[in-house]
Amino acid sequence: MSRLAITGGTGLIGSALVTTLEARGDEVVVLTRRAPRHPRELTWNADTGETSDRGRVANLDAVIHLAGAGIGDKRWTAAYKRQILLSRVNGTRALRNLWGDTPPARLIAGSAIGFYGSRGDDVVNEVSTRGEGFLADVCEAWEAAGREVANDACALTTLRTGIVLSKSGGALGKQLPLFKSGLGGRLGSGRQWMSPISLHDTVRAIIHCFDAAVDGPVNVVIPEPCTNRDFTAALGSAVHRPALTAAPSAALRLALGREMADELLLISQRVVPDRLVTSGFVFDDPTVRQAIDRALTSTN
Repeated sequence: MSRLAITGGTGLIGSALVTTLEARGDEVVVLTRRAPRHPRELTWNADTGETSDRGRVANLDAVIHLAGAGIGDKRWTAAYKRQILLSRVNGTRALRNLWGDTPPARLIAGSAIGFYGSRGDDVVNEVSTRGEGFLADVCEAWEAAGREVANDACALTTLRTGIVLSKSGGALGKQLPLFKSGLGGRLGSGRQWMSPISLHDTVRAIIHCFDAAVDGPVNVVIPEPCTNRDFTAALGSAVHRPALTAAPSAALRLALGREMADELLLISQRVVPDRLVTSGFVFDDPTVRQAIDRALTSTN
């Protein structure tokens, strides 16, 4: 049995991760900003790292840090962009105060494939350079904070997560009602590359990184990226509805603002999970259709 603490443990990925870890017998402490609602939960201050019971986070096998303001939850005003950045950087730095003189054996810190920016048709892996744009800036600062906190105190895994597919939330959760009503379709030209992954394999990949002691950045994406046009066709087929409509780039930019539309919906990222594969991870859902089918049939 391992002892782990998780921030963001009530979110889409975190809640599924907690369920899976506890099912296999691990002891999990969920760090939350609000008052505890379950014995596993422990209130902490994500700005200072303070908690009412430091003993519960002493000598942990790992801290899995997933917390951060949602990048697609609100329009990207200057104030919200600052919140997106600071919630990640300050929250990561607060971990040092959380564990004090008893760091975990490993820090598994969140990041995203936004690190790579928009790369057209180029294939990128964990050794590729960072890209350009707001999200690349955020991911670079976020990852730097993780390295700063881990330093020589503990091993570090950095999760560069792609588009996590679940009917319960995230991008797919927002798109699903449109596709089920026959109104779904490609975004912009549809030629931009996407790097999704099922929630099921996301959880398995995080646990694999812990069990196999995978160091450094890890792309958490399916091994077969797809274009938005391919994703649209697969989702339409999965829900047995046509997916013939299209959302023009100009309309998306008008609705969300150019920067948000370009970096969330029109960005082209052909990312591959080389480090996961070489470390021995085997995907249950390696293709976009399998990932979509899992998302539609899973209870998560």
